[in-house]
Amino acid sequence: MSVISILRKPALLYLLLSLVFGLVVASGCNRSRASSNPTPTPSSLASGGNNPGTQQLPNVADIVKAVEPAVVSVTTQELGVGFFTQPVQQQGAGSGVIFDSKGYVLTNNHVVENASKMRITLPDGRTFDDIKVIGTDRVTDLAVIKINNAKDLPSAPLGNSDGLRAGDWVIAIGNALGLSGGPTVTVGVVGALGRSISAGGNGVGSNTLHDLIQTDAAINPGNSGGPLVSLQGEVVGINTAIDTRGQGIGFAISISSARPIVEQLVKNGKVIWPWIGIGAVTVTPGVVSELQLKLSEGVLVSDVPQGQPASKAGINSGDIIVQMNNQKITTVRQLQDLIRQHKIGDKVEITVNRNGNEQTLTMTLAEMPRS
Repeated sequence: MSVISILRKPALLYLLLSLVFGLVVASGCNRSRASSNPTPTPSSLASGGNNPGTQQLPNVADIVKAVEPAVVSVTTQELGVGFFTQPVQQQGAGSGVIFDSKGYVLTNNHVVENASKMRITLPDGRTFDDIKVIGTDRVTDLAVIKINNAKDLPSAPLGNSDGLRAGDWVIAIGNALGLSGGPTVTVGVVGALGRSISAGGNGVGSNTLHDLIQTDAAINPGNSGGPLVSLQGEVVGINTAIDTRGQGIGFAISISSARPIVEQLVKNGKVIWPWIGIGAVTVTPGVVSELQLKLSEGVLVSDVPQGQPASKAGINSGDIIVQMNNQKITTVRQLQDLIRQHKIGDKVEITVNRNGNEQTLTMTLAEMPRS
């Protein structure tokens, strides 16, 4: 079982959990007469003093008040298998955020995948059963669904996560544990940026999610698809997964990487990904040691499905990709990013190291299969 937990689970077992974390800002103190610009201390920062150079803790309540109306509960029904293999209806719960007042909701693919029925509940108590799946993408674990025939819907602005820094405050809002009474709010900071995690066994396409925001704002089962919000009141991430090995470590898909996916889903109902058709891992010191590789950098080809561009071009399992179109390749993410800058049908040159010898192969990009 993967240590990475995707956060939509059957309602009886997993409904989402988030801890309400209120930040209390104490009243400010008078300016010190001993210094015109005193150095901030931990106590002055915590108390939110008015001294120049001191800072107040963020006013989370006002931000939540602006964004929370657009955070929805997504409950689903899907056909499963019970005892003696008889079909049974299973329930699940997740979250989403309305990003367009026409009714478009951004959530995780694993929240709505395989759902036969869906219900969306707003914090104001309104419920909607007329829900249309606009498009889903397993590779990025994103989905857009739409509330039909609804009026006066709130919406939350999609921001820009490119400016985030480790240590910035963020707020997670979502349908924790499927609890009644509206969304749950948790607060923390950005722990790291650009994370990649394996989410094996949860139907997330390549089983690896990239460009994730790591945060200690509590993310728990049921938060899937809910927004990670900046202090500017903008959605900067979509809460997606936790790592069960750690404490207080959750992950959200950055909104800057999600935005072009959302645009394609709304326009085309799917995301068209070019690919070369390989299984691959980044060459790390651990991989080098385990497999006794002669190269310390590159992308190791682990699988080459027949009939795909890489197979047709002559790439073999065990090859190490070191260049694409004369650009040095050191990680799987870098290779994916370069491939995704191209279109279906483009020809690319891949340089591989095979048993100590380099050779360059030309291949034509194909469309990544949907299955």
